[in-house]
Amino acid sequence: MLGRTGHDQGHTPAVGVEVLHNTVLDTIGSRITGGDLPAGHVLTLERIGEEFHVSRTVARETMRILESMGLVTSRRRVGITVQPSESWNVFDPRVIWWRLSGPGRDAQLRSLTELRIAVEPLAAGSAARNASAAQRERVVELATAMRGEGEAGALGEFLDLDIAFHTVLLEASGNEMFGALADVVAVVLQGRTQLGLMPRTPVPEALDLHEEVAHAVAGGRSESAENAMRQLLAEVRDAVVPLWPHRS
Repeated sequence: MLGRTGHDQGHTPAVGVEVLHNTVLDTIGSRITGGDLPAGHVLTLERIGEEFHVSRTVARETMRILESMGLVTSRRRVGITVQPSESWNVFDPRVIWWRLSGPGRDAQLRSLTELRIAVEPLAAGSAARNASAAQRERVVELATAMRGEGEAGALGEFLDLDIAFHTVLLEASGNEMFGALADVVAVVLQGRTQLGLMPRTPVPEALDLHEEVAHAVAGGRSESAENAMRQLLAEVRDAVVPLWPHRS
């Protein structure tokens, strides 16, 4: 039904085209990041149109976005060629989600957790030095609300607060490179929850450490904020270690 709607170009509402476009993009993106379409595989607009029953315009726009992510390249007389993973924009939130949803989930989760361990403690320490008064107040409010929702087992509400908590800290660090990772961290947190990698209720230690980070930032105690965030992410790492492939 979705394909037929997209194919009727003259009468398809804009929202239908958007849904179709996202469906094609997510499907092909997942195939590439999951390895079903390996590096060197050649795609054509005609074949995409035939498979998904979409116009050439939708197929071309899909390829343009995939090319901007580094997943494909387009050349005259060659076609649209799938690129190796070394060419991908691995910080693109959509690429991250496709990888978390695919067969490479555990390796992707490992990489992202290691990135967070490297960055977020430093960001928390910087936030303790650089945050505005409003940001200091906000991070304490969020940590307090997280405890309430976490202890109540409201994972959806807890997730929203957790994303906001880490976003505030990254942005309050005063480092634009850290702030630019807010969407990446948000996708990681969403992935852990939506893919069933979170406990039914957050562990008490994690709730305690969120509050410890928040109060250290609010009080301008940089070293304490950094250490508490490092402990928090060590707890995250320990929770997902069983998923990680052994590396010698």
